[in-house]
Amino acid sequence: MTDTPDKVVRLERVDATGLVIIDNPPVNASSHAVRQGLTEALAMAQADDDIDVIVVFGAGRTFIAGADIREFGKPPLHPLLPEVNNGIEASEKPVIAVLHGTALGGGFEVGLASHARIALPGTQVGLPEVTLGVLPGAGGTQRVPRLIGIPAALDMITSGRRIGADEALKLGLIDRIEAGDVRDVALRMAEAVRAGDLKTWRTGDLAVTPDETALEAEAERLDRTARHLFSPHKCVEAVALSTGDLARGLTRERELFMECIDSPQRAGLIHAFFAERAAARIPEAGTPPMQVESVGVIGGGTMGSGIATACLLAGLPVTLVEQTDDALDRGGAAVAANLAQAVKRGKLTEDARAAILSDALTLTTDMADLAEADLVIEAVFEDMDIKRSIFRRLDRICKPGAILATNTSYLDVNAIAAETTRQEDVIGLHFFSPAHVMRLLEVVVAHRTAPDVVATGFALAKRLRKVAVRAGVCDGFIGNRILAHYRKAVDYMLMDGASPQQIDAALEDFGFALGPFAVSDLAGLDIAWATRKRKAPLRPPEERYIAIADRICEMGWFGRKTGRGFYLYGDGKPVPNPDALAIVDEERTNARITPRDFTDDEIVARVMTAMISEATRVLEDGIALRPSDIDAVFLFGYGFPRHRGGPMHHADTVGAAELVRRIEAWARDDPYYWQVPPLLARMAQEGGTFAEMKEREWT
Repeated sequence: MTDTPDKVVRLERVDATGLVIIDNPPVNASSHAVRQGLTEALAMAQADDDIDVIVVFGAGRTFIAGADIREFGKPPLHPLLPEVNNGIEASEKPVIAVLHGTALGGGFEVGLASHARIALPGTQVGLPEVTLGVLPGAGGTQRVPRLIGIPAALDMITSGRRIGADEALKLGLIDRIEAGDVRDVALRMAEAVRAGDLKTWRTGDLAVTPDETALEAEAERLDRTARHLFSPHKCVEAVALSTGDLARGLTRERELFMECIDSPQRAGLIHAFFAERAAARIPEAGTPPMQVESVGVIGGGTMGSGIATACLLAGLPVTLVEQTDDALDRGGAAVAANLAQAVKRGKLTEDARAAILSDALTLTTDMADLAEADLVIEAVFEDMDIKRSIFRRLDRICKPGAILATNTSYLDVNAIAAETTRQEDVIGLHFFSPAHVMRLLEVVVAHRTAPDVVATGFALAKRLRKVAVRAGVCDGFIGNRILAHYRKAVDYMLMDGASPQQIDAALEDFGFALGPFAVSDLAGLDIAWATRKRKAPLRPPEERYIAIADRICEMGWFGRKTGRGFYLYGDGKPVPNPDALAIVDEERTNARITPRDFTDDEIVARVMTAMISEATRVLEDGIALRPSDIDAVFLFGYGFPRHRGGPMHHADTVGAAELVRRIEAWARDDPYYWQVPPLLARMAQEGGTFAEMKEREWT
């Protein structure tokens, strides 16, 4: 017996087994049609006296991989998933869920409501709702503790991590791992129930051992590590209710879920989710990428060794080039250390690490060894003359069709490409340090870069598990151009009376992991110093220039790597560097500035307004395709607090009119720096938002 075959959920009867098959490609998302279909199919199976066991599974490559993102932000339609799941659990006939591929969020909650859970090898389960600013709202916070206890449930729910089948079985989230075709496994498990070989029960009937110690410890941990976030704390509150009556727990879970839905953080996290996906929509998206089977990396320093590590971890053989044997040894050792860390984190086995170092990594001081590489990434010091020289050599050495990429953070990719006879093969691939860890890759498209080369840059990012964002050519591209502008606002506040520690604390309270001065110390103050010296001849005389950081660098204090910068670094927590503060006082005195007080709110307002102002100009200049691309750059490359969605999303929460008001007020003191971008002025006048801006056609 089969009901309508074109439905997204269909019921098939095979002897006494009712197969409820979810067929909503590509990932069987729990859309309204799926929820309605599950309700109807289960009701039909319940009413069929010839069916004694019901098995739910997904057609295609996965079970229910999560919510339907097309329904995000829309009014919910009944039946809601909690209603569906409560119906599954209340079924008088046993309901078995056969999980395969991914069973995430609401999909896994369907499994939790079933009377037994079977997983195919390789299945991943999880409740990632916290990463979108909500909590599992269809029974997850109540049923998971009943299966695995409060401590393990807290770890799973507040982290949102995925769990493989083997770990899920060990924890008790699933009952068995069974190999085979999903349909065959479904029929086999139905027979196992009839034979008494597979036990079934209602998860809601299980008791939870109270554990106040675990709940208090998790609450304290979140106060330290996620104090800015809303939903993780609500997850703890919901899990704490699992020791009581299921119905009351589910009711309160839903109330807490709706509180999360109404939180501004949820909107920011949903925006971040979509921004990551939107970045892949580029004009060259329909162009087939080129095959990249081997990579050359020039430069074995921090960036070069990190890029080499990222490529090796993605299964690409790498030839690493340095100038001297000593530098090459250091580069090779850095790659080996990075791979050792991957082993320590469980990302790589020791045998795989040994194989990579012996078979996939080639170390050389001869650039001619790059002759057969499909892609060469230059990652040497940020010096235009050096980079031009390297590209002239690569033009002679590399095979026709090889992609020549520069990892420059600021420099003109057009000028670098002009040193070759193959400008269409040249592109910027701006990795972020540490390159094997940071997820952002700015793909910088020069004037003559070919579409298939751009498409290959995005394909490489996907292979490296990075988020690629398309950028045009300007000094600093998207991220560093905006960073340089808002750092001026930071320096101006430092000169005018705020301390480095107050500025850092204000922005960390806003949600950044580290404030700008702590970040500068971490990156190395000498890096930004070199950029300032490079740009000094072009600096307009009317621009206000703050030399505090220059003077600190002149003392040889470059931050963490020298033990001192804006902070002092020793065995304990960094503390303010009194000598750096003395330099600040001297510079204020020399400039005849009487320090004034800044509130933390004003510090955040000035920094965010500066960032948004320059980001708007980046859009006006066509350097970024869309506002959400700017958000993606700062979310994945600069540690912008994800729950705030990115600078452009934050701009919409402030409002264009308020941003213009701020700029005009501050321009009375510094008209050169504070200028209203025309696009922002027009938005303030017309009431527009960045969220409403359509994707720009690349010109």
